[in-house]
Amino acid sequence: MGTIKDFKYKKIKNFLTEDEVILLKKYCIIKHRLNFSNFDMLQNINHDTFFYGDPLMESLMLQKKSLMEKETGLELLPTYSFWRLYSMFATLEKHKDRPSCEVSVTIMIDSDKTKWPIYIEGSEVELDPGDAVVYLGCDLDHWRNEFLGDYHIQEINMLIKQFKDGSANIIFTEDEKKIIKEKGILQFTPEGLRHFGNNLVKLVVDWNSNFNEDVKSLDTKSGDIETS
Repeated sequence: MGTIKDFKYKKIKNFLTEDEVILLKKYCIIKHRLNFSNFDMLQNINHDTFFYGDPLMESLMLQKKSLMEKETGLELLPTYSFWRLYSMFATLEKHKDRPSCEVSVTIMIDSDKTKWPIYIEGSEVELDPGDAVVYLGCDLDHWRNEFLGDYHIQEINMLIKQFKDGSANIIFTEDEKKIIKEKGILQFTPEGLRHFGNNLVKLVVDWNSNFNEDVKSLDTKSGDIETS
């Protein structure tokens, strides 16, 4: 059996159980109705609801980690999750994901039954509630055309390949490396800082859970970090 590196993307039927779909649908709709601040003002004039690092979605990502590893043939380290309730006229421009999204999993939670497929390298992938598609988000162009329905709820998990010793590479784009080198700082928005804090805690937990004592006792020096 190959890995996702061989087949690029894979549709997974019933990635979520029926009970999980019902729970997530109700949760997202309630949170959407109570949302007063988390709106995307760039991709849609209707300002769709979206949340990064939602505790329920982060829990779901960890719960499904072993299934994602089985489907991809890789050991994976979760990096972040977000969910979004899309409304009429929403679009997803053709793009590739950032390096921290080496493996992307798009999960269909619910919709008004208006078809809205995702296109991966030109191939149309239609998902029903509970289905998912896993793909190499930073290698493959993917997009959605304009949405003409009432609502469509998706949850997206981002993961990177984890090595056998529990370590993983954090890769920056050329633009990111240039900015870091020029400015010498990493500046976070309030949302980004909250997301960074969540992942820092998770990394500390993973470090203490997955690394052996010899690895944990090593110090990281500036010369140990590759910046090329």
